[in-house]
Amino acid sequence: MPGGPDAPTRKLDSGSEAATRRFATGPGRPGRVSAALRGALADTRPLRTDSYRRLWLAGIVTVIGAQMSVVAVPTQIYEMTGSSAYVGLTGLFGLVPLIVFGLWGGAIADAMDRRVLLLLTGSGIAMSSLALWVAAASGVGGVWLILGLFSVQSAMLAVNQPTRSAIIPRLLPAAQLPAANALNMTVVQVGAVVGPLLAGLLIPVVGLPTLYLLDAVALLATLWATWRLPPVPPQRSPDARRRAGLREVFAGFRYVALHKVLLVSFLIDVIAMGFGMPRVVFPEMSEKVFGDPPGGGIALGLLFAAIPIGMVIGGLFSGWLHRVRRQGVAVTVAICVWGLGIALFGLANSLWLAVLMLALAGAGDLISSVYRSSMLQTVATDEMRGRMQGVFIVVVAGGPRIADMWHGPAAAGLGPGVAATLGGIAVIVGAITVVSLFPAFWNYRGPTESPSPR
Repeated sequence: MPGGPDAPTRKLDSGSEAATRRFATGPGRPGRVSAALRGALADTRPLRTDSYRRLWLAGIVTVIGAQMSVVAVPTQIYEMTGSSAYVGLTGLFGLVPLIVFGLWGGAIADAMDRRVLLLLTGSGIAMSSLALWVAAASGVGGVWLILGLFSVQSAMLAVNQPTRSAIIPRLLPAAQLPAANALNMTVVQVGAVVGPLLAGLLIPVVGLPTLYLLDAVALLATLWATWRLPPVPPQRSPDARRRAGLREVFAGFRYVALHKVLLVSFLIDVIAMGFGMPRVVFPEMSEKVFGDPPGGGIALGLLFAAIPIGMVIGGLFSGWLHRVRRQGVAVTVAICVWGLGIALFGLANSLWLAVLMLALAGAGDLISSVYRSSMLQTVATDEMRGRMQGVFIVVVAGGPRIADMWHGPAAAGLGPGVAATLGGIAVIVGAITVVSLFPAFWNYRGPTESPSPR
């Protein structure tokens, strides 16, 4: 009570705390450095939402398994054929289902409960991984069966991924979407680092087919997290018809055409990935340039992990991204950093220099991806969000497939390093050209956000 024995103590404590704060935050003091570091680290506010947190945590396990399969398919095909040109066929067999089912899957996600659709497609992905395990372990069917099963899995992923992305804005407030996108991409890339490294270590020990089985088992975590979600039906008027036909798909294209910033965000990513993703040359370079044994080893795992390593580092220090308003400028610069890293990778004769250049490219890709995802989620309405995410997934996943199709023959004819360098240069030239033709993208500014505690 006033004047009681505790009053002087409270006054002294208050003065001591104030003095401590002044000391800690004074010029050159550790507290200021600590505050700056906290401001640079990733924004974790979305993890306070239970549904999002479960999906995010389950994604760590699932991505590790999925990335082991990403290593297994091209490595198995190269082992069976000894040709990067055959490995390049994974681009064709992955691209066609991604285009068809990515666009159609976005329309489906706008017409039915997205939680149910995630469960169906997640189960389909797990079954295709089991089928790849059986085929690889038994040796039945050869390279064409592996490519066919890979195509089926790509179709399931093409529906699953836009559906998952369309759910996120229903779980979180709009102001947290950039942070959520950074967290999503970071956890995906953490798995993409660990997965390839594990693959490189496990192939000589347990054999390549086991990687497919581990992928199928890991998918159970995401299926559990999806099962715990509430129903997520599309938001639309009660009298609206729920359809997912060609008319709805074309309506999505018209929507993109009316929003030039979104249109350019798609075009610039096609350029970045279609010219610049050099993963097809990794098996050949790991063996012929960096000394891996036939069938793959640690160099192969490091090459596949290097880009995700850069993205993880970029994601861990992504706390500053929400303060940048000139997001069109940021995307353009980040894409050029990606192209530069890929071009220098192709010139590297040292494994560690190659990994460093790929990591630099990955950091640029993380920044570009965060801003492009936030642009999409901010502009699109819920009734169009599935279709916009479908286009986004087709672009994001389809671009590397285009790169697979030309990198394979180019590596066979010119050498894998030359193919990668030419692709990186083409990224920089192409990005600058497209942004010059559409200055509205360069001038785009993102929405402001009031600072809030984390």
